[in-house]
Parts: sequence; C-alpha cells; structure tokens
Amino acid sequence: MFIYYGIAIILILLDQLTKWLVVQNMNLGERIPIMDPYLALLSHRNKGAAWGMLEGQMWLFYVVTVIVVGGIIYFFHKESKGQPLLSTSLMFLLGGALGNFIDRLWRKEVVDFVDVIIPIVNYDFPIFNVADAALTIGVVLMIIHVILDEKKNKKKVS
Repeated sequence: MFIYYGIAIILILLDQLTKWLVVQNMNLGERIPIMDPYLALLSHRNKGAAWGMLEGQMWLFYVVTVIVVGGIIYFFHKESKGQPLLSTSLMFLLGGALGNFIDRLWRKEVVDFVDVIIPIVNYDFPIFNVADAALTIGVVLMIIHVILDEKKNKKKVS
C-alpha cells in the first residue's frame, strides 16, 4: 500500500525540481523552443487556478487543497485496496495537488513552464507544469478505472 505513496513523492519531487530549474535558469517570460512552434519551455507564473481563474484567491486554494488531499488519502485507504489502477490514479492526483500546493505556500504563485500549441486546430494550450500533468493523468486513469469497473460489475450481474 505504501509503495503507491512513492508515486506521489516522485511526482512532487519531479515537479518541484523542474520548477526550481525554471526559476533559477530562466527569466520570467523567457521562451526556449523545443519543437518550434509546437512545444517550448516558457517561464510563466500563475496566481490563480487552471487558466488563471480565481486569481488572488489564495485562501480558497489552501482550503480546497487541504480538503481534496484529505479526501484522496481517505479514499485511498478505504476504497482502493486490491485496485492498482485506482490506487495509482489517486497517487497521481495527490502528487499533482501537493506539487501546486507547495508553490502556493512558498511562492504565493504556481510556476508553469510547458507551452504547447496543438497544430491540428492551432490552439495554444494553457501553460502547465508537472503537477498539472499529474492531475490530468490521474483523472484519465480514474475514468479508465470507472469504465473498467462498470464493465466488470455488468458481467457479474448477467
């Protein structure tokens, strides 16, 4: 069970390391092309939630994150035993939530740095970081778990 916490710890460490590298080595607004123009590192700060929503409402992020982290840990210990996909998804969510929470506590803003343009629709995706990616992966894994669990339950009924 505790091996799953290792996933969250690795994600938090990777998130904080990459953010530290960006803060130490890039000026705010500096852009380093990787696969120009579709992928770049772009030093950016976000004082809100996703896409800059609720900027300046730091107290709200503190409260919500504490509640969410508590819920993830509770659900992990109560519901995920013997369910590796669910356990993994919860640890991705935990790592992502805590990665951005650490930024909000220490920096009073979140460091974002991955800039992606989706070429098919020429959409400039909002700049994100490792914690944001972990949250997204956690949600996708959770959806897959729910779909597979639903299929398994339907087979039991028939």
